[in-house]
Amino acid sequence: MNQRVTIQEVAPRDGLQIEQRFVPTSEKIALIDALSQTGVAKIETTSFTSPKAIPNLSDASEVMAGITRHEQVGYVALVPNERGAERALAAGTDELNLVMSASDSHGLANLRMTPWQSLERFPAILELARGHEVFINASISTAFGCPFDGEVPASRVLEIISQLTAMGIRGVSLCDTTGMANPAQVRALCEHVLARWPELALTLHVHNTRGMGLANALSAWQAGVTRFDAALGGLGGCPFAPGASGNVCTEDLVHMFEEMGIDTGVDLDALLAVSQTLPELVGHDVPGQVVKAGRSNRRYPLPESASAR
Repeated sequence: MNQRVTIQEVAPRDGLQIEQRFVPTSEKIALIDALSQTGVAKIETTSFTSPKAIPNLSDASEVMAGITRHEQVGYVALVPNERGAERALAAGTDELNLVMSASDSHGLANLRMTPWQSLERFPAILELARGHEVFINASISTAFGCPFDGEVPASRVLEIISQLTAMGIRGVSLCDTTGMANPAQVRALCEHVLARWPELALTLHVHNTRGMGLANALSAWQAGVTRFDAALGGLGGCPFAPGASGNVCTEDLVHMFEEMGIDTGVDLDALLAVSQTLPELVGHDVPGQVVKAGRSNRRYPLPESASAR
């Protein structure tokens, strides 16, 4: 097993997009700057989408312009279409994260396109990116199941990846958009993908809707996946997917891997310090567990009642 994994933080985009409170631009920038100091490999900073569709991210250009970039961190923007790609490239984004669905219904609800219509639009975005030093990743939503259609056959996901790689896309994220996946399913699909495309930069993006986020991440790692999306505090959810709740929690995921002796490159104490600021930022408690319970090496004083007499 690979003893080093890459943690990719998505809270500024996937986390904040669904919050009831609009987080001011200056506070978004401060959050991203703090995350840049924790050792995460990438930060999905924002989404260049329609302000009407995702009002919480209407300040995408201002956020990208205002952050202090760390040379060891990649700054990612989700782009749903050509206009979004143009704006993201103009903002100096390091990575474009193209988005599509594996299921017809979620694609229509989220993007007003079937998977195959999304694939038809990607070449134009790739042409826009030509000549820019930018990595292209494609995220496949509902790769493990759809809240409208139910089961999504693995064969459909593999066909989508086949078309993506034929276009020259070198990174793909398998997304469990509403937490429908189970560890056996995750391992099987990840093993199939890595066996067929061993050079593919494969990322797992899971939600903890049904409490299986960490188990699914571990199963993917056992299959050979080394790149993981996660959201600080367990924030997140898709506005266009009923029942969607937060992503797997970054600090909980890092804690799990580090306790197993797997290097994440992340300073967990620094990450926990940033996580402690979230309740005030978003105006409510967050699902993360380690920030509340402390690391597993936390020790407590023995109660006086247990002292030797």
